[in-house]
Parts: sequence; C-alpha cells; structure tokens
Amino acid sequence: MVVSTKGKMIRSVLTVLCVSIGITMLLPLIWMLSTSFKYEADVFTFPIEWIPKRTVKFDNYKEVWGKTYRFGTYYWNSIKITVISTALQLLISAMGAYGFTKIKFKGRDKLFLLYLATMMIPHQVTIVPQFLILRGMKLYNTHLGIILMLTFSVYGVFLLRQNIMTLPDSLCESAKIDGAGHFQIFTYIVLPLIKPALATLAILKFVWTWNDYQTPLILLNKRALYTIQLGMRMFATESGSYYALIMAAAVSATIPLILMFLLGQRHVIEGIAAGAVKGLSLIHISEPTR
Repeated sequence: MVVSTKGKMIRSVLTVLCVSIGITMLLPLIWMLSTSFKYEADVFTFPIEWIPKRTVKFDNYKEVWGKTYRFGTYYWNSIKITVISTALQLLISAMGAYGFTKIKFKGRDKLFLLYLATMMIPHQVTIVPQFLILRGMKLYNTHLGIILMLTFSVYGVFLLRQNIMTLPDSLCESAKIDGAGHFQIFTYIVLPLIKPALATLAILKFVWTWNDYQTPLILLNKRALYTIQLGMRMFATESGSYYALIMAAAVSATIPLILMFLLGQRHVIEGIAAGAVKGLSLIHISEPTR
C-alpha cells in the first residue's frame, strides 16, 4: 500500500515531536551524570558544559564511596532489603493469585473482592499499626521487620491473578489427570507461563522498594541500618551544598534501577506482544462471518 505524502508528513512530524519530548525528559539525567564528573566551581557555569572542559573528575565518586560518608553501607542495606522483599513478594503473590484463580472453594470470589478492597486504605494509615506490630514482635529497627512489611502486596496478587485467568483450565485439568498436584501444576505449568507478568511485577516492586523513603524512616533509627534513600538525605545534609558530590551519589543510586529494567525488559516486551496477539485473536474470533 502506497503511503500518501500527507501521511509521510504527519509521521515525520510525530517522530520529531516524540524525539524532542524524549530528549527533554533525558536532559535532567544527562545533567546529573555530567555534573557528577565536574569540579564544584564548574557546576553552575552558563551556558551549561555538558562535557566538562577540564579533566573529568573521578574523585567525586571516590569521596562518595569512601569511609567518610558510609555510602557503601547504605547501598548494601538497600540491595539486601529490595532483593529479598521482591523475591518473597513474587512468590507469595503468585501463590495467592493461583489460589484465587485455579483452586475452587466456597466464597472465593467474595473473599478476593474483600481482599482487593484493602487497596483503598492508604499506606499512611497502616504505618502506625505496622510500627506497633513490629515493636511487639521485637523486630523494630531491623531489616527483617521491613522485609516482612514489604513482602505482601494486594496489587501483586491482583496483577498476577489477571494474568493467570488467561490460562485455560484445560492445562491444569490435564495435569491433574496425569497425577500432578497443585504444587506441580503451580511450579511447572503456571509459573513458566506467567514470566512476563512476574518480570513486570519484579521491576515495579524493585523500583518502589528501592525508592521507598517513608517506611525505613519510621522503622529504622540506627544509622548503620539506613537504606540508600535515608543515606542520600544524610549525605546531602553532611556534604552541604556540594552538588558535584550529591550528583555522584545520585548517579550511583540509580544504577541498580537501570540494570533491573535492562534485565527484565525483554520479558515485559514479550508480555505486551503476547497480550496484543491474544487481543487480536479475540477480535478475530468475535467478528461475524461475512
């Protein structure tokens, strides 16, 4: 099919517009990366030096990761809490979603609606009960307490349940005929088929936990246990107005998020493509025969 001149012009304009918006969104990140390699005197030069004219300064990163600011400790604490809580939430959410989808019991749908209704409760309302529970369990001011608080997610169960609902019941019934139990069906059939949804939830959970400031702020008061967000706040306070050091710390803090997205984007794209194919198939089936 030949594309008209008007269509080509519209496509070109849209392409230029999208590229311009993308560059505009990337400018703050580029400025942050550029500033992290500058001397403090060159940070606010005008016009902006996107590429430092003077020698690139790696001393900013050396100072940030030195023993003075304990940035490595905060980094390790965040990695430990984020990775463990993300892995546990994926497992528990997948098990809950399987139970609400493929296991039939009385009142299942009503119980799920009641469970789903708890999403309307703001996190700020539950933070005080969480604090009292952890203090009563002697888990206040510990990483284990925060991990337990971050392990359960209504949204995670809902997201995976919607994905498992697309799997035909005939798969599970065939496995049951062959003698497989719920554990085998869940492990060897359901989990491999919902990898894109698991990857999406993993990325979202990782980003949310890594960037969480409120929960560690309330549940931790020992500096040695601080996460990266609390450490960044302490770092900004101690380093004062040294923006080159702050930007070096900010760049270091965003690296795990970028790596997590790069590792999981393939599965997310596969999930989007699979959903599109299913949607087109349903549309094709639903079309009346002419």
